[in-house]
Amino acid sequence: MKKKVLRDIGVKGKRVLVRVDFSVPLDPQTLAITDDTRLRAALPTIKYLIGEGAKIILCSHLGRPEGKIVERLRMVPVASRLSQILGTAVKTTKDCIGAEVEAAIGQLGGGEVLMLENLSFHIEEQKNDPGFAQALARLAEVYVNDAFGVAHRAYASTVGVTKYLPSVAGFLLEKEVDTLSRVLDSPTLPCAAIVGGTKVKDKIGLLENIMRKVDSLLVGGGMGFAFLRASAYNLGGSLVAQGEVGIAQRLAERSAEMGVHLLSPVDVVVAKGFAPDAKSRVVSVAEVPPTWQIMDIGPKTIAIFSAKLRKAKTIIWNGSLGVFEFPRFRSGTTAIIELLAKLEATKVIVGGSIAEAIEALGLSDKMTHVSTGGGAALRLFEGNPLPAVEALSNK
Repeated sequence: MKKKVLRDIGVKGKRVLVRVDFSVPLDPQTLAITDDTRLRAALPTIKYLIGEGAKIILCSHLGRPEGKIVERLRMVPVASRLSQILGTAVKTTKDCIGAEVEAAIGQLGGGEVLMLENLSFHIEEQKNDPGFAQALARLAEVYVNDAFGVAHRAYASTVGVTKYLPSVAGFLLEKEVDTLSRVLDSPTLPCAAIVGGTKVKDKIGLLENIMRKVDSLLVGGGMGFAFLRASAYNLGGSLVAQGEVGIAQRLAERSAEMGVHLLSPVDVVVAKGFAPDAKSRVVSVAEVPPTWQIMDIGPKTIAIFSAKLRKAKTIIWNGSLGVFEFPRFRSGTTAIIELLAKLEATKVIVGGSIAEAIEALGLSDKMTHVSTGGGAALRLFEGNPLPAVEALSNK
């Protein structure tokens, strides 16, 4: 990494402001944290700072309160869970800036941890307001960004604060940038990319850039609809946004020109309606019934995709291959996850839905790297810089 990292700066006894991404999923009824992966991902940085005797000030957003105080989005439950994981107390404040916060920080001892209140309770955070950034900077002597999940956002806590403090990358941010950049810049060949999710237009940059790196491109999910429609298939009630067919046609032509093997589904699981218990069956992509909707890739497609992936030395995956939120339509995504778990290839997973699926199956340790930031990782794979990384101090 070309930017300064935590090892490059002295932090012993200093007040250190650490931007983390603790926007974790919460149970809507109990507000209990349903997945603490993001908390655990930040542990190496937090434990290092504890070991150095730093006074650790954690800050994060949670959900999307849009500048308003939302009681169910306070950071207290997050601090409580982090305290359990760390095995040490994590104190909290009722705000993230101001005199009371500064007083609480003044009472911190070396190796102690304090979590500020939800940054997004202040609308100035997302606006990268200089005054808000300065108020955050007054809390500390050193700034550490370990929030890869929001590294593509130019917020006061990710970009603005760096103008007022020595600013370095935490261990998670460093690992994410180095790993993803290495896979993108020099993948071991042959390299295959799996791209699913919903809209082609949201991933034009990703597809265009990644085609220069891969030998095979496997498309599924809603992403695959546009490619199938571009091949003149009637997809029943499956919707394709205006203009997406033309985009898919151009991308297909480009892949052919570049010698990239583009694979789209040959059979699919269709349902009579978009519902978890809808009547369903497997059909060829040429036989989708009128008004029925495509919900997943079919067994023949799984077999074709699997055969291609078994030959790959590097595999990059973004986006589910079916309607993963409905258990009956997870077969395609689950089958490919289970296949990857058995392969010796370098396997890099980008995007929240697939990461959550892998975690639910208990197979995260079978992957080379599961990224904590979908949007930031996609921006890197598009070949674009990350504002929060660019803002850090140069080595």
